[in-house]
Amino acid sequence: MIKLLCMICFMVYCFVLGNDAAVQIAISVGGSIEGFADLMNNKAKSLQLSNTNYVTPHGLDADGHYTTAYELALLTDYALNIPKFLEIVSTKTYTITINGYPKTINNTNELLGNLKGINGVKTGFTNMAGRCLVTSCIRDDFNIICVVLGADTKNIRTTDSVKLIEYCFKNYKQIDLNKLTEEYFEQWKKINLKRISINKGDSSYCKLKLEKIEIPFYPVRIDKINNINFNITTVDTLEAPVKEGLIIGNLEIKLDDKILFNINLLTSNAVNKKGIITYLTQFIENYTLYLEHI
Repeated sequence: MIKLLCMICFMVYCFVLGNDAAVQIAISVGGSIEGFADLMNNKAKSLQLSNTNYVTPHGLDADGHYTTAYELALLTDYALNIPKFLEIVSTKTYTITINGYPKTINNTNELLGNLKGINGVKTGFTNMAGRCLVTSCIRDDFNIICVVLGADTKNIRTTDSVKLIEYCFKNYKQIDLNKLTEEYFEQWKKINLKRISINKGDSSYCKLKLEKIEIPFYPVRIDKINNINFNITTVDTLEAPVKEGLIIGNLEIKLDDKILFNINLLTSNAVNKKGIITYLTQFIENYTLYLEHI
């Protein structure tokens, strides 16, 4: 619960809270501003944000308080999986009650409700960072996160964000790597499966399967889609007994010369060591065939 409060607080403070409220929440949750910064930095470390360090809960300029555009995107990707966070950053207006009177507050994200697919996330400004905007946009199940930092004006940050978003959707397509990989694997098995022999096994061959791809849907430039290649390498021989789930090779997915993923190739069934009964049965079968052909 503390991690959830921590994430929501330091990501959403400017949407519905003032900086003083962010400080008070930090003290309540972390015991002090420094204690809360420790919580944030521990979370950043767990997310492998190696170029991020937090000093304040509100994000105002401070020595040692920094991050990068890329790591803001990684953090946003994580935070959007928190339902309450997603609900807040995708809300355009909200009515609160102050001293018994209703007051409507508006989201400062100028793209929300004005550009197709926008569902967040966060505006920002400090003297050192300039005008900033982190945007999430989803169209046809293709979700992108755009980060613009250091803009001189709101208009520039908005214009640059729109250009980046439209460029991505125009030039990139989300590819179903699971589907492409399975299609390749099935074709490969028809040709190569029986080339992997098992010595002294009660079966000469075993069934194979692939591990799941870590990122099954992957964005690829439209003009590069046909440059996706697959290559499988395996052992030639196994010695019985063979356990189910044994790694015997890997499938490499490449885009041009870049390796996207290496996926383990596993046995999907166990093969026992051949016993005396199996030897006798096979001898009788072979001898019977021999007699039939004399």
